[in-house]
Amino acid sequence: MGIVIVIAAIVILLLLITVAKLHPFVALILTAVGVGLAMGMPLIAPSDEVPGIIDSIKAGLGNTLGFLAIVLALGTMLGKMMAESGGAERIAKTLIQRFGQKRVHWAMMVVAFLVGIPVFFQVGFVLLVPLVFTIAMETGISLITVGVPLVAGLSVVHGLVPPHPAAMAAVGIFQADVGLTILYSFIVGLPTAIIAGPLFGKWIGARLHKKVPDEMAEQLVLHHEAKELPSFANTLFTILLPVLLMLMASIANVAFDQETEAAKVIRFIGDPIVALLIATVYSFFSLGYARGWKRDKVLKLANDCLGPVANILLVIGAGGAFNKVLLDSGIGTQIAEAAQHSHISPLLLGWGIAVLIRIATGSATVSMMTAAGIVAPIASSIPGTHMELLVLATGAGSLILSHVNDSGFWMIKEYFGMTVKETLMTWTALETIISVVALGLLALLNLIV
Repeated sequence: MGIVIVIAAIVILLLLITVAKLHPFVALILTAVGVGLAMGMPLIAPSDEVPGIIDSIKAGLGNTLGFLAIVLALGTMLGKMMAESGGAERIAKTLIQRFGQKRVHWAMMVVAFLVGIPVFFQVGFVLLVPLVFTIAMETGISLITVGVPLVAGLSVVHGLVPPHPAAMAAVGIFQADVGLTILYSFIVGLPTAIIAGPLFGKWIGARLHKKVPDEMAEQLVLHHEAKELPSFANTLFTILLPVLLMLMASIANVAFDQETEAAKVIRFIGDPIVALLIATVYSFFSLGYARGWKRDKVLKLANDCLGPVANILLVIGAGGAFNKVLLDSGIGTQIAEAAQHSHISPLLLGWGIAVLIRIATGSATVSMMTAAGIVAPIASSIPGTHMELLVLATGAGSLILSHVNDSGFWMIKEYFGMTVKETLMTWTALETIISVVALGLLALLNLIV
């Protein structure tokens, strides 16, 4: 019954956006209410343990934006400083010069894969998307050709590579070896990112030519005379500063006693929000004041760039609300209970359960954690099971078929200025390619190790 309701909700949501021409924010909230009613959720919470429809919508929107609103705001300010100073143009021109225009999409995949190791997907995206916009405008090639390798590199690392939270939690649940898991994640992740990124990106980009959205081009892409551009080293350090701080925090989580003051300080400054805050303030100096800008100009730029983000935040928040209603309605639990009684290999079982919950609820983290919790006791009773590969299998399954119930779907759609259909053709397709290719490579690796 739950699956039927999910399918019906997705169809209705698509019709509201494409046929009725409702704003995605309104359509998502209406659909979330409809799902709650269809699943028998109470209108108002009768107790703290049983959430009502409105409570779930509020919690989902608030939880999603509690992190993303700060990240997108700070990331947009940092991106605006890079654009206005010419820093994004400097990095774009350097990448084009070093890799060549025909191979610049490969450069974006490599950069995204490396940057994504210590940072969250959303953080890496807002850090690097100004480069994608600038490269697309500098070269005239499709935004899709350059953008797909970026999000593919970030997504692979987010779903497969520790120390990302869900992957690290799955390592703990399966009692897998962290070092081996990281090694296998690189063996599987790099070829997966290549196939879903540069190869698929070039293919779909040739069939879907998109220009940088005007609002984004105005805020995050500017052209300067060569003499005005900041140095490559200065700009690169500015954009990598939050990455370095988060990497320090990841190392501290493994190498230091967590109760020491030094570990607490490093983890604090390496938190994504604090790291981005430090990098944004640093950019005011390195790309602004150091180049002779007045404080009024920096303030004006910080104010002006936030306007276009408002619509993006609303749509992403509504996607989070829809996702939360699906989770609270118990649909994910129904799927997990049904899958628990199957009799297939642990590798395929972990991937399959994660796939079903991901498609139904839209949450990669929830699907990975749920699948790990179900499969771990089964796998531990089967001799010869490679727990490290199971971690990666559940991670691969948790990435598949991102669609309208995933807030990430709406973030990609809004930033790249695509329709729902175009987002399904690009973002949804590349996420599915990542999941399926990674599973195939894991099956091969399972025969070797």
